[in-house]
Amino acid sequence: MRNPGESGAMSSERPLGPVPPKSVLARGLRLLDAFGPADTELSLAELSARTGLPKPTAYRLLRQLLAWGGVEQTPGGGYRLGLRLFTLGQQVPRQRELRRRALPYLEDLYEATHENVHLAVYHGTDTLFLEKLTGHRSTPIVSRPGSRLPGHCTATGKVFLALGPPERLHRTLDGGLSRLTPRTIVLAGMLRRELDRTRDRGYAVNVEESEIGVVAVAAPVLDGASRVIASISVTGGTHQIAVERLAPTICVAAKALSRELATASAS
Repeated sequence: MRNPGESGAMSSERPLGPVPPKSVLARGLRLLDAFGPADTELSLAELSARTGLPKPTAYRLLRQLLAWGGVEQTPGGGYRLGLRLFTLGQQVPRQRELRRRALPYLEDLYEATHENVHLAVYHGTDTLFLEKLTGHRSTPIVSRPGSRLPGHCTATGKVFLALGPPERLHRTLDGGLSRLTPRTIVLAGMLRRELDRTRDRGYAVNVEESEIGVVAVAAPVLDGASRVIASISVTGGTHQIAVERLAPTICVAAKALSRELATASAS
């Protein structure tokens, strides 16, 4: 079974190229990378199709990943990512420290809004959610810690594209702008204008671009050299989020976190 993507528009298919790598390690990593943000379980046939690996090869590598703990087998015979990967991810020092220092600010934003609060970093052409705070009063959305969404249609991702190095935007445009909803920006010129507005405002907005009925506002977290290293956001329903009223609160939290990180790195 698989969870739906954002409003049913986001495909979990992640073809990784027609020619599988030659090394055993690279092939095993390709199997792990075949799991998309919305996937909780994939069959052997699906993994074979996504990676380009023959079924016997994929099966043999999956048995080794099972023994190591990188994947787990489900009662239905499919495969899901294993706890060994989660444990390794928690040991990444830079992201662990960022999450630890950000958590009080995320908690303050949650208490002020009772909506979904995210801490995100950039990964390839995606925004990667390191942390998510949510509650029973929050608008249901599909994001979860460790999941990714395309950067061009998320508020956190637009922060990275607007304030990051030019090659980041070039890489995103070269890969094509996928459409998740009817409101997703898929034209390069329109995205550039949106990123110009993001720079001018100091925060980014996503209005139903990744999920119908959902709005997000995000602000940048900067290091001591004024480089964007993370983004924090509040995400909720279109009728619950007042962008102009909420944006200053998020910006204040992001700036406070930026100052703390700069002070910590200088000490």
